[in-house]
Amino acid sequence: MIDVKTKTFWRATAALGAASLLIFANIYFPQPLLPLFTQEFGISETTSSLTISVALFVLGISFFLYTALSDAYGRRNIIILAMVLGTLGTLAISLAPTFEWLLAARIFQAAALAGIPVAAMAYISEEYKVRAMSVAVGIYISCNSIGGMSGRVISGVLTDLWDWRFAFLVMTILSVFILLLVYFLLPKSKQFTSRPFHLKEVIRDNKNHITDPKMRYAYIIGGLHFFVFIGVFNFITYYLHGEPFQVSTAILGLLFLTYGAGTISSTLAGKAAQKWNQTTCMFIGIAFMATSIALTLIPSFPVIIVALIFLSFGFFFVHSTSSAWVTTHAKTAKASASGLYLTSYYLGGSLGSIYYGWLWPAFGWSGIVAGSMVILCVTVLSTKILSRMEKEERKETRKYTRPVHAQKSL
Repeated sequence: MIDVKTKTFWRATAALGAASLLIFANIYFPQPLLPLFTQEFGISETTSSLTISVALFVLGISFFLYTALSDAYGRRNIIILAMVLGTLGTLAISLAPTFEWLLAARIFQAAALAGIPVAAMAYISEEYKVRAMSVAVGIYISCNSIGGMSGRVISGVLTDLWDWRFAFLVMTILSVFILLLVYFLLPKSKQFTSRPFHLKEVIRDNKNHITDPKMRYAYIIGGLHFFVFIGVFNFITYYLHGEPFQVSTAILGLLFLTYGAGTISSTLAGKAAQKWNQTTCMFIGIAFMATSIALTLIPSFPVIIVALIFLSFGFFFVHSTSSAWVTTHAKTAKASASGLYLTSYYLGGSLGSIYYGWLWPAFGWSGIVAGSMVILCVTVLSTKILSRMEKEERKETRKYTRPVHAQKSL
C-alpha cells in the first residue's frame, strides 16, 4: 500500500490533487460573475446565485450514483470519465446564449464532475496506509481550495479584460491539460475489488452510515460549515460591489485569493490531527470561522480581506478534519461513507444560498452575519457530541492495550 514519503505517494497524491483542482476550479468559476449575470440577463441576485447553488445541489444528489459506479468499475476509471464529461460541460457553458442554457450546462457539468471526489476519497481509503491517509486527505483538500481560488481569480480577471464566454473557453483548455496530467500520473488501483451494483446493498450501506452517530454528526458538521462558507462568499460579492465599496469584477475575482489560507490550513489540519484529537481541530476551525465572520461587520475593505483569509483558514481546517474523521471511522463501504459526507457537504452549500438569499434583501450584511452565527452554534453542539464519542474511543483503546500484568492485577 502507498506510504508517506515515497515516490508513489507523491505521484498519486499529485494526480488526485490535480483532479481536485479541476473540479473546484470549474464549479466555482462563475462565483465572481454573479453581479454581472444579474445585469446581463436581467435576473435577481437569488436567481443569479443558482449558477452556484444548483450546481452544488446536483453534485450532492449525484454522489449516490457514483458511489455505486466506482465500486463496480473502479476509482481511476470514474475519475477519468468524470473529468472528460465535466470538461465538455465547461465548453457548453462558454457557448450559452441565454441564462437557461447556462444553467442547464451547469447542471450537466456538475453531474459529471461529481464522480471525482467520491472516487478520489475511496481511492485514498483503499490504496494508502492508515498513517498516510490524513496527510493525503489534507493535501487533497488543499487542492480543493487552490482550485476554487484559481477558478474564481481567472474568471474575474479574464471577464474584466474580455468577456465571460472567453473566460470559460480558457477554463476548457486548462481542463484538458489537467485531464492529460491525471491520466498519465495516477497509478492503477492495486487494492480495489469490484463490487457488482446492487441497489439493496447501496441502500443498506447508506442507511448504516446515517444511523451511526459517528458518521451522522460528521455529515452535519461538514454540510453546515459549507452552508455558511458558500453563503458568505456568494453575498460578499454583492456587499462589496455596492456602496460604499463599489469593487470591480476583477477585484471580486482576486478576492478569492484569500482561499490560499485554506490551502495552508488543510495541510496543517492533517498534521495537527496526528498530534491532537480530531474534535479539537474541529473546534479550532469553528473558532476561526466565527471570529472572521464577526470581523466583516467592520466597514473597512482591508479588514474584510483579513476576515476572509481567517474564514478560509478556519473553514478548510475543520472541513479537512471532519472529512478525515469519516474516512478513518468508516469500517465498511468506505466509498458510501465518503459519498454521504460529500452529499451532505454540497447539499449544505446549495441550501446556504437560499438561506442567505432570504437574509440579504431583508436584513443586509448584518443579517448574513447573525444568520451565520446561528448555524455555527449548531456545529459547535455537534462537535461536542463527537468529542464525547472520541473520549469513549480512547478509554476503550487504553482498556484493551494495557500490559498483561496490569490487567491481571485488577
